[in-house]
Amino acid sequence: MSPIAYTGTIIAIAVVLFVWNKLPVVIVAMLTALALWATGVLTIGQALGGFGDPAVIFIASLFVVSSGLEVTGVTAWAGQLLIRGAGEESRTRLLLLMMGLVSLLTALISVNGAVAALLPVVVVIAVRLKRNSSQLLMPLVFAAHAGSMLALTGTPVNVLVSEAGLDAGVGGFGFFEFALVGVPLLAGTMAIIVLFGKQLLPERNGATMPADFSRHAKTLVEQYGLASGIYQLRVRASSPIVGVPSSGIDLSAHPELQLVAIQEGETAGPLRRPLVAEGDHLLIRGESEAAAAFAAQMHLAFRDAKAAGQGEDTLFNRSSGLAEVVIPPRSGLIGQSVFPGMVTQSGDLIILAVQRPGLETAAVKGAGGIKLQAGDTMLLQGTWRALDVHLDDPDVLVVNSPELVRRQAVPMGPGARQAVIILIGMVLLLATGIVPPVVSGLLAAGAIVLSGIMSVEQAYRAIGWTTVILVGAMMPLSTAMVETGAAKLMAEHLVNLVGDAGPVALLAGLFILTAVMGQLISNTATALIVIPIGVAAAMAMGISPRPVLMSTAVAAAAAFLTPIATPTNLMVMGPGGYAFSDYWKLGLPLLIWFFVVSVFIVPLIWRF
Repeated sequence: MSPIAYTGTIIAIAVVLFVWNKLPVVIVAMLTALALWATGVLTIGQALGGFGDPAVIFIASLFVVSSGLEVTGVTAWAGQLLIRGAGEESRTRLLLLMMGLVSLLTALISVNGAVAALLPVVVVIAVRLKRNSSQLLMPLVFAAHAGSMLALTGTPVNVLVSEAGLDAGVGGFGFFEFALVGVPLLAGTMAIIVLFGKQLLPERNGATMPADFSRHAKTLVEQYGLASGIYQLRVRASSPIVGVPSSGIDLSAHPELQLVAIQEGETAGPLRRPLVAEGDHLLIRGESEAAAAFAAQMHLAFRDAKAAGQGEDTLFNRSSGLAEVVIPPRSGLIGQSVFPGMVTQSGDLIILAVQRPGLETAAVKGAGGIKLQAGDTMLLQGTWRALDVHLDDPDVLVVNSPELVRRQAVPMGPGARQAVIILIGMVLLLATGIVPPVVSGLLAAGAIVLSGIMSVEQAYRAIGWTTVILVGAMMPLSTAMVETGAAKLMAEHLVNLVGDAGPVALLAGLFILTAVMGQLISNTATALIVIPIGVAAAMAMGISPRPVLMSTAVAAAAAFLTPIATPTNLMVMGPGGYAFSDYWKLGLPLLIWFFVVSVFIVPLIWRF
């Protein structure tokens, strides 16, 4: 067989395996790269060269930046703005705000990151406003697809077409250049959904709904009897407590009060210094009158007068959080005595309360403490970083991940300001083109780690390795199509097929090819197959590849007709209660609009 025949056969088998969906996509992608080497189409360096491509590294760095915005509560803050602005009556206002927000987030942090961040928020809105989740979640995802065309960072396909333009010698696309076509795409998508969405979408709710952690703190403090009577008192410079060891704080004159813990003012973690200093906090439990008298006597200030005595605000805030853990069988903690106010062995967490089935909570809170048994639950408090680090312990089972809770319930949490500054810096570098996109992404990802927003291990976990490996392993397929002449041959057939109809017909043919394949396999994989065909066809017709590349990006974003077209389409299937056949009803008019933009509007902006 000739190299072209081998390449065509490998493409056909890869598409069949993608559609079959029985093998992981990364396995199919890796087998594709290895098959190109095994058949002699490419050298081993060429077959694995995609993993070192700047576009692949840039895509990986965007995952880190996206996760940095999530873990610091920037996306949670955006979601709360949506809830406040949506109101309860106007369906149109809710949809417009929701679609506008997800499209802006998508442009900056990718489709997957934006939808994952807003999915639980939108479900909560549906519950609170008594609306069917099916009427909101598909518009959320489809608006994200349109929003991905607002900026270079919206989707990996944008990065790929920009790199292809550079490789073809016609120049890449600017960071916001995509918005020239993205804005009409988004406007049309919004109009279609607002006008026809109610009729084209089902009226139902999903059987599987994401957990809502927006009231998590309130639930915990009520369950453990801490909803009131908890006070956080700041030590003033004039307080007689300044310079006293933690063991020297005497509450014997105030029997109504109990000292729960002493927190460092700088970190909000348990006090590690031998002496109490100005700015530290005393965590006190007791009656409000007694707490006020003690504060006046010791020159202490209530940290937040509005939240004084409210456990959820005092214990759960930007600096520190709560976590509930269960003692599992065979835990090393079984038999150990604990008591409220006790600091854990690490020195970073405070035990606020312990509960045991069948035992009164008040008895467990007693000063004498309790010996732990399997099945006991403990409420722990500490800084968010301490909760993340120390709860990865086989001796306890965490009921709800502190990281997931923080992402939903703590808007603009620790590090949010740094994350926003880093994002703005990356966008400015991308928009001005001072450095290559991959350098901008790497600098931003590095800044996320160096600023302490995420550890190196968290950054590794944040990367969507499926996407990275898929792109890296499929890139050699594009190389093979160019090297063997397969792209040129397919382009010649396509040019002959459209005949004298001109370049507009070429765009239409490429759109149909890309859109059809994109409903069945990854739109990123589809773009990697179609891009070299489109570039070769443009060269053969003597026209600029730029409109062809942009048209391909638009077609790749039009993944509306099936739930398997993109991970986000599948992500909302359960919470929205959708069936396979629900997608095309709303997706078809959107696909037609994307076709109009791709074939007729793109050439008006980027001339042939």
